[in-house]
Amino acid sequence: MKTRHALEYADVKKIAAAAEAEAASNGWAVTIAIVDDGGHLLSLQRLDGAAPLSSHIAPGKARTAALGRRESKFYEDTINGGRTAFLTAPFIDGMLEGGVPIMKDGQCLGAVGVSGVKSSEDAQIARAGIAAIGL
Repeated sequence: MKTRHALEYADVKKIAAAAEAEAASNGWAVTIAIVDDGGHLLSLQRLDGAAPLSSHIAPGKARTAALGRRESKFYEDTINGGRTAFLTAPFIDGMLEGGVPIMKDGQCLGAVGVSGVKSSEDAQIARAGIAAIGL
């Protein structure tokens, strides 16, 4: 039997606070979603001024990163590279940059998805959140 790591609520709070701080320090109005390794929502923060649609996009990006065990940008690049049939892939609806998996010792613990600014800035916020737990 294998032992595996898992996110705890304290981890989720640290990630959310650090991601929010990164967004605030840049004046970015975003939604930040954190999911577990199965893509189930653990936290959702829609910061003041964030577009309502971002509260749907951020969890999708996080879910895609968690289930795929890779950044959601991979899927965006795949589609933009001409493999448009990938748009029909089931259960992944956030195929835009801004979803970053939370990895430890080769295992996915979950992911952070951000929506509201440029996709590269969304990913920057997600990475800042993950860095708060030392990963």
